Amino acid sequence: MRSLALKLTLAFVLVGLTGALLIAVLVRFGTQREFDRLVLDQNQKQIAARLTAYYLVNGSWAGVENLFLARLQELPNLEIDPRGETRRILFLLADKEGHVIFSGSPLFRNRTLSKAQLKRGFELVANGETIGWLVFVPALDRWRADTPEGQFLLTVNRGITLSALAAIGVALVLGSFLAYTLTRTLRELTAATQALAAGELGRQVPVRSDDELGTLAAAFNQMSARLAQSVQLRRQMTANIAHDLRTPLSVIQGYTEALAEGKLQPSPEMLQVIHDETRHLSRLVEDLRTLSLADSGELPLLKQEIDPAELLQRLANAYRGQAQAREIDLQVQAAAGQALVQVDVERMMQVLGNLVSNALRYTPAGGAITLSMHNSPGKVELVVADSGPGISPEDLPFIFERSYRGEKARQQDGAAGLGLSIARSLVEAQGGQIRAESHPGKGAAFIVALPASSE
Repeated sequence: MRSLALKLTLAFVLVGLTGALLIAVLVRFGTQREFDRLVLDQNQKQIAARLTAYYLVNGSWAGVENLFLARLQELPNLEIDPRGETRRILFLLADKEGHVIFSGSPLFRNRTLSKAQLKRGFELVANGETIGWLVFVPALDRWRADTPEGQFLLTVNRGITLSALAAIGVALVLGSFLAYTLTRTLRELTAATQALAAGELGRQVPVRSDDELGTLAAAFNQMSARLAQSVQLRRQMTANIAHDLRTPLSVIQGYTEALAEGKLQPSPEMLQVIHDETRHLSRLVEDLRTLSLADSGELPLLKQEIDPAELLQRLANAYRGQAQAREIDLQVQAAAGQALVQVDVERMMQVLGNLVSNALRYTPAGGAITLSMHNSPGKVELVVADSGPGISPEDLPFIFERSYRGEKARQQDGAAGLGLSIARSLVEAQGGQIRAESHPGKGAAFIVALPASSE
């Protein structure tokens, strides 16, 4: 049995059947108990009075069975068969010690009742002394179809049976519907997973509810979309890297072939071009290696405590010359001694240097770049803000993706689009976070949040 819907349907039917049978049993025994109590209330006092009078007259229970037989027509609880034997008796008589004196059923003749059984009976008292016990005992055959009680019970049982069958039918219908509804999302997820395994990336399933299955469907949709996006970015990164490798390799290959064939003579300018292109290749390979180490968690870090203001000041000193050459005002707004962070200084300078390089590339002459820091509980935020054109809202969510190159995205010229991805990997490897904020035409700000080691 592999179908979950069938299993759920059978489970609902089993629950309905169990409930119906349990109710049927409880109703049957409850009806019998209440009916017996009704008969007991109707006959007990009358019979007890006659038995007490009999004992007072005779001084013992000898011959008490003649009382029942002599007054059989007056007692609605007695009935005899054609052979004259008492067939239906609702009471038995026991003496004060519990020995059965009279009973119409052979099951109780010559028996001694326990105290618990006597407590369920009616105590017969004469002159302040217990003379016996009248105990209600339903006869085994009094629920036959040819008796009023039997007709009543058969009617009740018939109603219970029909109700149980109706309950089972309703449970079957509702169980089938609920099983189909509950497993519909699972069937859709199974089909989507199989399609995903077959290479149909980005497959989505409808979210039909707000319960656990709806949450599962939403999570699958998010995973599928992210997977498709990751594959697309990986393909784009591969294409971008291949393009960026092709350009310096073509330059180096062209010069070396010309030198080998004697078409060109080596010159300092030519060797400098080859050297620059080789450095470009080396830098690209190093970027790929850094990303690989960060992804595998094997990136070596040499952490030390440092004042974030000192980091920003070092950064400003390193790029002030480039800023002045581009007529850009590079400012530092950070007070020393406010907090310390524990980071790999060289890696963090690489992150911040990447951000400043981007800012210099996109800030026009006469603009400004501001390096600042903000303290908040448990962390320090380092901000690199510029007055450039900003980042479009369409590109902003994706600028940290590898090799993402939107039409208006801030890219690194001559690079494979890995700079911001490397920055994010380096920051996260040191327990921090990086994000970007921007409004088109009003510049952009990159915020690096690091955990504070002390204040």
